[in-house]
Parts: sequence; structure tokens; C-alpha cells
Amino acid sequence: MELIWRNVKLLDRLERVDIVMDADGRIAELLDACTAEGGSVMDCTGMYASSGWIDLHVHAVSGLAPYGDEIDEIGVRHGVTTIVDAGSCGADRIDELAASRAEAKTRVLALLNVSRLGLQRIDELSELQWIDRKEALEAIARHPAFIVGLKARMSGSVVGRSGLEPLRLARALSVESGLPLMVHIGSRPPGVEEILPLLRERDVVTHYLNGKPDNRLFDHNGGALPVLKEALDRGVRLDVGHGTASFSFEVAEMAKHAGIRFDTISTDIYRGNRLNGPVHSLSQVLTKFLMLGYSLEEIIAAVTVRPARWLGRPELGRMKVGEPANLTLFEVSDSPSELLDSEGEKRTAGQTIQAKGVYTNGQYFAC
Repeated sequence: MELIWRNVKLLDRLERVDIVMDADGRIAELLDACTAEGGSVMDCTGMYASSGWIDLHVHAVSGLAPYGDEIDEIGVRHGVTTIVDAGSCGADRIDELAASRAEAKTRVLALLNVSRLGLQRIDELSELQWIDRKEALEAIARHPAFIVGLKARMSGSVVGRSGLEPLRLARALSVESGLPLMVHIGSRPPGVEEILPLLRERDVVTHYLNGKPDNRLFDHNGGALPVLKEALDRGVRLDVGHGTASFSFEVAEMAKHAGIRFDTISTDIYRGNRLNGPVHSLSQVLTKFLMLGYSLEEIIAAVTVRPARWLGRPELGRMKVGEPANLTLFEVSDSPSELLDSEGEKRTAGQTIQAKGVYTNGQYFAC
């Protein structure tokens, strides 16, 4: 049966439209508002539609503690049609994550942790023997369409006495596999001045707005560090990766004032920070950037077109007649929201972004 989203707003059009999904789950037509007939009709007056939201940094292995959650709880139930698990699994458990996709309604991709242990430990890079080149390459060969990059968490508590060497080994593995790196920056050592020079085009720095006073990408005057500017000139990307301890309103304002923009907005969500905050959902993270003064167009591009491009799957970031419908329905209301960053600072947003539903794989799911 056809499904019609009636009278919906698109960010790239002034006029509202009807979106018609056919029985095969494809976008059949984009028509003038309130002109489509037949099928099942949803009144979407006042709502927006975009291509399906992509969260580039999540933790979606339910059995891992503390960093784990159910796939669909952080996916379609919160308006996200594609999640990228960011290093929950290394070579030892990546097959388990790949198999878990069979029961999920959310599309799942993965970054392979360069430690074979993944997040079975939270100091997974503290022993260099756990970075097993052979096992990693075999895992990548088993899942070439599933594993889209590599993940290295470069915090002092993760690397221990190994220092910068895990990143050097990750760099070599990236070159050999042809996959980009996502690198987590946290508390030093190592410092960002050591980490960033090892990153190349298409690599991603996640947690770039963290409030760690000794390891920020911005100086005490709010200016971007030279090492950050040099990395951006080489084509390194910036990802939010909000998380429990990695997003500061103060640093976000520094970045905006310095003209340093995000490439992608992601949550670093897992069960604890979904239920107890400060993350809660991708909608709430997006609301924070609306409160910071970014345009809705730029915010939504950071969870659609930009991550789709980085993934090499541009179809995930577009809405095109004849192609499979992969859509998120959301509203921007004038109701205020109380927001909390990772440093405990509270702000109140005048407008709130809230996912209302998704259409993916031929099915509609309410949020």
C-alpha cells in the first residue's frame, strides 16, 4: 500500500509537498502539497522531512558495559535510520555485531576498533599486543561493506604507557586497508599537538568540542590551535561525538567564534547517557546546535548529506524519486528545552528539534 506524507516541508524548497512512498518502499512522487490521492495518508502539517538521519558515532552492542545499547533504541526509535558503531568491537567480536543486524530495523555500519578487544576493556590500547594487524585485516576482509573505517581512542586512560604508539600502528593499518581513521581525543597524554599531525585526509577527529582544559583544540583566548588549522588544511574532518564527557557549550562557542565548523554531528550515545543524560537523543544534540545559532540547514546536513558523503554512500543523504525511501520526519517547535552539556552547564533553547518518525526498508516507525 502507498503511504503519503501530506503537506510536509523540505529544507531545500519554499513550498510544501506530498511525499508518496509506493508498495515497494520507493519514493514514487514528490507532489504539490495536498494533491496526492490514494493509499494511507499521514498529515504532516508543520513538520519537516529529510533523508534519514545518520549518527556517525554510537555504541550499539547491548552486552557491553558501560558502553552499549540496543540498536533500534538508538536508531529508528529516535529518528535515526543509519548508525555507525564507533569501535565497540575489535576483531574478536566484530562478527557478533555484524550478525546482530539481522533483527534490527536500523541500518548498521561499523568502525573497527584497532584493538582486537574493542570495548571489552576501557584500556583497550594499553598493551600493544592487543593491536593485531593480521586479525584486523582478516576481519575487514570478512566484512568489506560493513566495516567503513577504524577507531582509536587516544586518551591517557585508554593507552596507558603505550603513549602515541597505538595511533602509529592504527595509521599503518589505515594505509594498508585503505580505511580512514576516527580518532577520539580526551585527557592527555598524548596531547592533541602529538595526535593531529598523524591524521590525514578523510580521517575524523571526534570529541572536537570537549571541555578538557589540558587537551582542547582551542587556546585560552578561544583561537584554534595551529595544529588544528594544519589538520583541516590536509582534509581532516571534525565530528561532535557529544558523549558523557566530551561536549562543552563554552568550547562550542569558541569554535563557532573562530569559524571552525563541524563536518558531522553525532551523539556517542549508549544506554547510560541516553537514559540519564546529557545526550538523551540525536534530536536533543541537534537542538543544542540550533541554540548555538547554527542554521537548521547546516545542522541537518551534518546528519544527512555530509556523513553519507564520508561513508561513500551518497544515496543515504538524498531524497530522489525512484530510489528507496530513507526518510526522517521531524518538527521544530517553539517550545523551550533545558539542555545540559558534559561539564554540567545548563542552557535553555527557545526552539526544540524533535524526531517524529522514520520511513526505511519499506516501513514506517513512529519515534
